[in-house]
Amino acid sequence: MTNVSNIQMVDLTTQYEEIKDEVNEAIQNVINTTAFINGPEVKAFSKELETYLDIKHVIPCGNGTDALQIALMALGLEPGDEVITTPFTFIATAEVISLLRLKPVFVDIEPQSFSIDPNLIEAKITDRTKAIIPVHLYGQACDMDAIMAIANKHGISVIEDTAQSIGGKYKGANGTVRTGTSGHIGCTSFFPSKNLGCFGDGGAIFTNDDEIAKEIRMICNHGSRVKYYHEVVGVNSRLDSIQAAVLRIKLRKLDQYCDARRAAAQRYNEAFASNSKITTPSSPSYSHHVFHQYTLVLDGDRNELQAYLKERGVPAMIYYPVPLHIQDAYKSYGYNDGDFPISEELSKNVISLPMHTELNDEVQSYIIEQVNSFFA
Repeated sequence: MTNVSNIQMVDLTTQYEEIKDEVNEAIQNVINTTAFINGPEVKAFSKELETYLDIKHVIPCGNGTDALQIALMALGLEPGDEVITTPFTFIATAEVISLLRLKPVFVDIEPQSFSIDPNLIEAKITDRTKAIIPVHLYGQACDMDAIMAIANKHGISVIEDTAQSIGGKYKGANGTVRTGTSGHIGCTSFFPSKNLGCFGDGGAIFTNDDEIAKEIRMICNHGSRVKYYHEVVGVNSRLDSIQAAVLRIKLRKLDQYCDARRAAAQRYNEAFASNSKITTPSSPSYSHHVFHQYTLVLDGDRNELQAYLKERGVPAMIYYPVPLHIQDAYKSYGYNDGDFPISEELSKNVISLPMHTELNDEVQSYIIEQVNSFFA
């Protein structure tokens, strides 16, 4: 019988065991050199990620939320300026907009991809609209050609939130590129559970624009280009050397990690294909999905399924149960129930199953068996 005593949503322990010797040596080397901040490992990681993404500038920072905030700060927006984004995402995407006294303007999502619907964006643009933040949710690429066409038409900046899709690809008119590199700025998180995760907090901002890169570097460093001389009010946000050392090792394995997730997703898809109560994730032709989450849409009570699975040792999570526009924190913006019906409907019916690099056939077969038995 399968040992189900320790099924994880994300199995970081087993992943660590596979790279333990490399990681331990790399961490010890940082300790030996005592170059803990902005050391050689950080610089090397930046260059290696630039090569991986095929982009000119990668600026590491403290976490993914900082990355989004610093990206907005680098655009020089004024209080009251509007930023378009999705209500169906983790709150960090909109949180930074509000913290900078900008106005979040939400646009509903496509029901199949969970991504912001480009067909609805233009109607929300006003003379105060300065940026769009599309979110590559769950590892799925947004339709960046459509979004960039709208942005270029109206002179709007695009900041891609690629915290859940690092390693993913977008296939557009200009060929296949990495998610996060089609817009003016890309932002990512290296939170431990991400496809490329460190052993603490971490993030990065990337761009092909030399001037924006200079602004981002300055803002990350207390608004300073020259030590003790501060041109703007900035922040203190940096990736420490130990995290960079870990990320350098994992970056070399990122495509392998993403391929393993895609293979696991395909096994799930095939197993649930005949279940009329389950809609499996779809992937449009332009998206190379890397399945940060494997998310189902249920025709049925997802809370009952979650409890049923828990009793049988299978974790399942709900990302995200309440869209941002009806969160208490966003009541002051005047949104109401019913404003974004697709986001609201999906928030009531999505559920995510375990998904990670180390999800083996035996454990996955057990998970599938339990899900299908719930509907039997």
